[in-house]
Amino acid sequence: MTDNGQTGGAQPPKKPALPKRFYKDVSVADEDGRFGIALDGKPVRTPGRAPLAVPGKNLADAIAEEWRAQDAHIDPATMPLTKLANTAIDGVAGKRDGVIDDILAHARADLLCYRADGPEGLVARQAKLWDPVLAWAKESLHAPLSLSEGVVHVAQPEASIAALRHEIAKLGDVGLAALHVMTSLTGSALLGLAVALKRLTPDEAWEAAHVDEDFQIGRWGEDAEAKARRIARKTDFDAAVRALDLSEA
Repeated sequence: MTDNGQTGGAQPPKKPALPKRFYKDVSVADEDGRFGIALDGKPVRTPGRAPLAVPGKNLADAIAEEWRAQDAHIDPATMPLTKLANTAIDGVAGKRDGVIDDILAHARADLLCYRADGPEGLVARQAKLWDPVLAWAKESLHAPLSLSEGVVHVAQPEASIAALRHEIAKLGDVGLAALHVMTSLTGSALLGLAVALKRLTPDEAWEAAHVDEDFQIGRWGEDAEAKARRIARKTDFDAAVRALDLSEA
């Protein structure tokens, strides 16, 4: 017991206080082909102090709606499109090669290439959801990838990695930021790219990314904390897909 009679031990860290909403009006302005967000006429800036301006009015309108939807306080957790746009501007523009390299690092150890040797049900489920994506990469992207059982590393053909780089580089900054998020959340550059190129729906890719996890849940049940984390990750995944779609609309 502590001196004040309360139980000792570390207290959970307090969440930082959210900033109060300080604006009334949110508008979108065309700035030389890019669309910026303004609060009471003053342009919004990214954490890196660059103007928050994106290609495509549809994306800008959706970001503006996130700002309009804020209540008495501004909660960044409810603004995933704003977060992704900030990432595209501060973290991708001018740094594209590094972002592409990071995505390709996932491709070199892609989830879809590492197969279970049992049980039979898991092996069959992996084959059903993963083999068509690998076949698509081979036939449509000219990027065949090698498979391995378990966690034994398998090197991927450099020609295949180069073919994937060529395809990924076609994306704009927002699309590249979105692909990076999707790749990180699924552990698979191929699944992210399949969504970006409309080969898979977002839900199909998400299901394919969780074959192993869902198999274990089917056998042993689901942990509440793990379920909450998965829901939060799916929210980020869906926001990345929406940002990509809106940037291309």
